[in-house]
Amino acid sequence: MALSGPEVEKQMPAEPQPGREQQSWWCLVFFLCFYGFMAQMRPGESFITPYLLGPDKNFTRTQARWVTNEITPVLSYSYLAVLVPIFLLTDYLCYKPVLLLQGLSYVSVWLLLLFGSTVLHMQFMEFFFSITMAARIAYSSYIFSLVPPAHYQRMASYSRASVLMGVFTSSVLGQLLVTMGRVPFSTLNYISLAFLTFSLVLALFLKRPKRSLFFNRGAPVHAGAAPSELHQMNPGPAQAVGARQGWPPAAWRDSTFVRMLRELGRAVQLPQLRLWSLWWVFNSAGYYLIVYYVHILWNVVNPTTDTTRVYNGGADAASTLLGALTSFAAGFVRIRWALWARLVIAVVTVLQAGLVFLMYKTNDIWLCYAAFVLFRGSYQFLVPIATFQIVASLSQELRALVFGINTFLATVLKTIITLVVSDKRGLGLPVCSQFLVYFVYFLVLFAAYFLAAVLVGLRHFQQSRHQPVPPAQELVSPMQEKATQDGAPRPAPEDGVFTVGDLSPQSEAKA
Repeated sequence: MALSGPEVEKQMPAEPQPGREQQSWWCLVFFLCFYGFMAQMRPGESFITPYLLGPDKNFTRTQARWVTNEITPVLSYSYLAVLVPIFLLTDYLCYKPVLLLQGLSYVSVWLLLLFGSTVLHMQFMEFFFSITMAARIAYSSYIFSLVPPAHYQRMASYSRASVLMGVFTSSVLGQLLVTMGRVPFSTLNYISLAFLTFSLVLALFLKRPKRSLFFNRGAPVHAGAAPSELHQMNPGPAQAVGARQGWPPAAWRDSTFVRMLRELGRAVQLPQLRLWSLWWVFNSAGYYLIVYYVHILWNVVNPTTDTTRVYNGGADAASTLLGALTSFAAGFVRIRWALWARLVIAVVTVLQAGLVFLMYKTNDIWLCYAAFVLFRGSYQFLVPIATFQIVASLSQELRALVFGINTFLATVLKTIITLVVSDKRGLGLPVCSQFLVYFVYFLVLFAAYFLAAVLVGLRHFQQSRHQPVPPAQELVSPMQEKATQDGAPRPAPEDGVFTVGDLSPQSEAKA
């Protein structure tokens, strides 16, 4: 029997108001980006090393090895210890509690920096700083729980831009206060503490999402959100009509984690995924070792007592700006990555090796600054390319897993190198000798990449005699290349072609 008009209206739920909902999450995105900007406002960060070795603290220049061999190595060890737990807690607790933990850790860092006086206090400072580094995944992931998937790429660019703008503004502000305002380093750290306290208050007003990528996927999703991509990897119990019964149990065999591992096993057979994941592990480890210790090197090259002649903030600002520009330029590179990727990596790596050697050899602080700026810019040029090449053939869940594994392996490698080279229980080398070791490290990586490029080139030369060479292509995924070969139309940028918004989820350490 058909229902009457009033009865139908009574049973039908009220239609959502897309305009109001869209306005709501736009406000949330704006607030989150403002929070991301304010959390980077740490104008004293570029001057921590000269602050520790200056008259404000009990670390004289004869005790500089304490900073190099006892304090800074703690950052690598503690980061390795907290990386996986915080990664899991970020998803399990739905982001906001981890952002609050990050804010509290930032405040703890600057409280210890201002009021601590012993090596143990500074080691605890490095421990809390490692928590802030590991918790940055919460900010980069939080925004994707607020918006529909169709807006992911644009929102990623907004959040990344707010972070870069915060880092740049913070570095410029710190440099201007030191050089032109003659503000002492201690006052600069009090200003940083005030900014970080304000960002912690902002975090209290962030909305806690009801869903996350792995542990909280059962909650309702936003309009336009697609179901989990893992459901399409392998058929579930209801779909697998002819599935084998018995061991392992069906519930275990069809679990999300096991399906992810099976899909990951198939994904690692892709040459481009293996190549760029290896680059991520080995080059990121070397890159962050340089970032950790370059401020100590600057203090050795330019041991001035005149704080107005310390330009660390300007160097950090210039390197951030160049990194953003090179990341932007990477989106317009049109080459056949399957053929030329190894050679491009080899060229960038040998450039990095030369810049590290220049930092080791020079006694001119301006050359040292310039070498670091170019070193950081060259690394940031490859980061978005590696990001796209890795995620091109992966589901959303697998992307997080692969990047998590790559970051963890890079952290393990970085920790091993720190233990052997920097720690007093290992070689305990001074910072200049460490940079010589890092130069050799990048030189070995260059040799490996160049040899791989030669082998690929020879194989391609043998095959090209039997088939024509295709034209240069944009950064597109293997699935899109196959669709183009089959006669399907080329996808638009928002369907997967690499653009400026596809930046690395991995944040800068001590940026």
